[in-house]
Amino acid sequence: MSRLRHCLASVPHRLRRLRQRLAAADAPAQEGSAIVEFVFLGVLMLVPLIYLTLMVARVQAGSYAATQAAREASRAFVTAASEDSASGRAQAAAAIAFTDQGFTGDQATLAISCAASPCFTPEAKVEMSTTVTVPLPLIPSFARDVIPLDVPVSATQVVTIERFRG
Repeated sequence: MSRLRHCLASVPHRLRRLRQRLAAADAPAQEGSAIVEFVFLGVLMLVPLIYLTLMVARVQAGSYAATQAAREASRAFVTAASEDSASGRAQAAAAIAFTDQGFTGDQATLAISCAASPCFTPEAKVEMSTTVTVPLPLIPSFARDVIPLDVPVSATQVVTIERFRG
């Protein structure tokens, strides 16, 4: 009798295990799907992150180019031997600064303005303003025609002509 009780008591436990085995056999195999999901989501998140990094790096290069061009153009302008050659020296210095960061002449401009006339008046202020138009990377040209996808970056440098310039 005790043996019969023991067999009857273990029946629910055995049935439960049998149901679990049958359910596991009917379920589709899930082996390896976590890796596929991880790779898919990783790539899906990584592509915009890489593009954001490229975009920020290019805008930062434009900022460096504008700042460096304004600074170097102002130095070249005030150290020129004459007022006639000062503008050409400033333009050349700015062009070098722009090309150092990978910007061409049609993407970058330099404007020179003098507070006094002539520009080389002692203690006069000379302002150099640079503007760089940074195109966002990997955007096709047909999209640029429809939507403006350029970031303008500008910098200004003000220098004073020496008092005892001789």
